[in-house]
Amino acid sequence: MLSELPVAIAAAYRFVPIADTAALRDSLHASASAAGLKGTLLLADEGINFTLAGAPASLRGWLQALQRDTRFAGLDIKHSQAAALPFRHLRVKHKPEIIRMNQPAVQPQAGRAPAVDAATLARWLRQGHCDAGRPLALLDTRNAFEVDAGAFEGAIDWRLSRFSDFPAALAAHGQQLQGKTVVSYCTGGIRCEKAALWMAAQGLPHVLQLDGGVLRYFESQAAGGSAPHWRGDCVVFDERAALAPDLSPAQTLTGAPASPP
Repeated sequence: MLSELPVAIAAAYRFVPIADTAALRDSLHASASAAGLKGTLLLADEGINFTLAGAPASLRGWLQALQRDTRFAGLDIKHSQAAALPFRHLRVKHKPEIIRMNQPAVQPQAGRAPAVDAATLARWLRQGHCDAGRPLALLDTRNAFEVDAGAFEGAIDWRLSRFSDFPAALAAHGQQLQGKTVVSYCTGGIRCEKAALWMAAQGLPHVLQLDGGVLRYFESQAAGGSAPHWRGDCVVFDERAALAPDLSPAQTLTGAPASPP
C-alpha cells in the first residue's frame, strides 16, 4: 500500500526492450508532470528505471496508467513514504543504459539472472551456507561511499568508484569467489542484476542476485527497526540521503548524487 504520510514514493525498474524511447519519454514526462510527481525516470533501449514521489492518490493513479502498457505490467514496485517531497524536480531522461556498465554483451532484457529472495538469503546467512552446502560470498556491487554507510556483515567490497568499474574489479579479484555461491546485491536490484549476468558470462557457476536488492530485504526482514545481518543504513539517491532498516530517513549522509555514478 502507498503511504499514509503526505508523500508516497515508488521505485521500480525493468529490463525490457523499448523501441520508442523518445516518444515514451515525452509521454511519461507529460503524465508525471500532470500528476504533480517529482523525481527521476530513466529510459533506454534496455528498459525503464525510476524513483518518483508525490501525493499518494496521484502516484497510485500514475502507476496504474503506466502498467497498462504491457511492457510495464506487473512492475515490482518498492513503496516508501516521507513527510516532504525528497525531490525538487521532475527529470525524465533517455540514456544509453538505465544503469551504466559499458558492456553491450550484458542484455538483461533477454533474460534475468537467477535470483534469491530476501527470506531465503536471511536463512542462508543464519545457517552459514546455501542449501547446496556451499559457503556464501555476499558481493556488494555498490560504490564505496554507499558501502561505508551500511552493508551486509562480512560482504565483499571491491571499493568501486562507479558501477562501470565492476568488470575490471571482477577480473582482478574474481578468484576469491571460486567454489562459493555468490549473491550480488545493490540498493534496489538493478546493478546486482547486471553484475550477476556478467559474472556468469565470465564462467562463475553459482551466481545469484538478491531479488529487489537491499530495499526489498529491508521490507521483508525488518523487525523492531533492524534487519538481520545488516549493519548501518542504505544510501538512496534523493534528498533523504539514506534509509534505516525500517525504511525511515536515516540522514547518514548530508546528500547524495541524483543517480549512482
